[in-house]
Amino acid sequence: MEQKRVYEQVGVAMTSRSFAEYEKMFMLQTEDLRGKRVLDVAGGASSFTTEARQLGIMAEAADPLYEKSVEAITEHGFQEIEVVAAKMEKLRDVYDWTYYGSVEQHKAGRIASLRRFAEDFSQNDAGNRYHVSYLPDLPFEDETFELVLCSHFMFLYEEQFDFAFHLAAVRELLRICKPGGEVRIYPLLSFQTVEYRRLNELINELDQEGFSAERREANLPFLPNSHQYLCIIKPLPA
Repeated sequence: MEQKRVYEQVGVAMTSRSFAEYEKMFMLQTEDLRGKRVLDVAGGASSFTTEARQLGIMAEAADPLYEKSVEAITEHGFQEIEVVAAKMEKLRDVYDWTYYGSVEQHKAGRIASLRRFAEDFSQNDAGNRYHVSYLPDLPFEDETFELVLCSHFMFLYEEQFDFAFHLAAVRELLRICKPGGEVRIYPLLSFQTVEYRRLNELINELDQEGFSAERREANLPFLPNSHQYLCIIKPLPA
């Protein structure tokens, strides 16, 4: 029997993704987000924040990475991109390349996103939108953001973070979300490319606490089985 080939990852990776990728991961509608506060949790060196702000979205990002200098982040980012490209080359036939086209184009997109991030992060006012923070404790007041996003962190690292951490982290994302707003998490998979094994338990826990949590269809066909994100709606006061 052939052994399943999966992406091997030790530790939490640093990511560099574009606004266009976030649009597809989270099914974002730019017109609906203009003038609203949006937080990208575990945003890494993605260019989502700077690109979103150029479109009139009041985007911010949170990540432990932001305690480092722009030089350190950029150096690490380029190293990470090379490592990722090498891993993907070995698994080229595992992924759906409909969106990215090829390993080479995927790498080029990561480089472009990293450079956009670095330019924005180097600005004098970058601290207003890039916040050093560690889940499950975020440095924001209750009910601050209309939309809270978390890409490629929750669930993906289920071998490193237990259920208690996941539940506490999701509750923290909901704490800083405004009533009527949403928390969206993508993907719903571990690195084994199967759904987080305690996702139903997590959803049931949130339902009991009065939140509406459901799987919704995403539009970034790349990782095997990565066609959904989790949407959690924070209810308005009764």
